[in-house]
Amino acid sequence: MSHEIDAISLEDTKLNLDELAKSCQVSREWIIEHVQCGLLLNEELSSTDPASWIFDSRSFMRVKRIITIERDFECNPELAGLVADMIEEIEFLRTRLKAIQRDENAKNVFK
Repeated sequence: MSHEIDAISLEDTKLNLDELAKSCQVSREWIIEHVQCGLLLNEELSSTDPASWIFDSRSFMRVKRIITIERDFECNPELAGLVADMIEEIEFLRTRLKAIQRDENAKNVFK
């Protein structure tokens, strides 16, 4: 039996509103509401026409994270956005810490 998997690399992916909504299995209105709440995109873009919005892979991952948080904790979009911000900050700090530790280990090897 043959199993085919459709996949795309998210690294350089750019999605419009409809593509993001379809990819994340949410409505256009859900995306628009979250942009208007300041949870997606930046303020400059959120005031423009939704048809002109372009989302990157970071936005895709953030939408997936917010969907999960809203569902799992039955919370409103603002709280889900705050939790997503905290998770992203922790991930960033862990990445920096690992890089610092690697640099320290490399320095110790050459001593």
